[in-house]
Amino acid sequence: MGVLKILRSSWLLTRSQAVMLERRSIYSKPPRNKIGAGQSFLIMSVFAVALLAPAGWILHHLPEYRQRPRPTPKA
Repeated sequence: MGVLKILRSSWLLTRSQAVMLERRSIYSKPPRNKIGAGQSFLIMSVFAVALLAPAGWILHHLPEYRQRPRPTPKA
C-alpha cells in the first residue's frame, strides 16, 4: 500500500510540474494584427451559415420526407 502512495504522489508531482511548465509558455500580449468589424462580421456569418444551413435544409424538406413510404423491416 505504501508503494502505491509513493507512485501516486510522484505522478501527481510530475503532472503538476508539467502543468507549471505549460503555464510559463502562456502569456498575454496585445494582438499583432487587429481584426476589424467587417472581418469579424464576415467570419461570424460564415460560422452561422455553416451551422444553420443543414438544419434549414432538413426543415425545408420535411414535408417531402414525411410523404416517402417507410421501408419495410427486414425479417
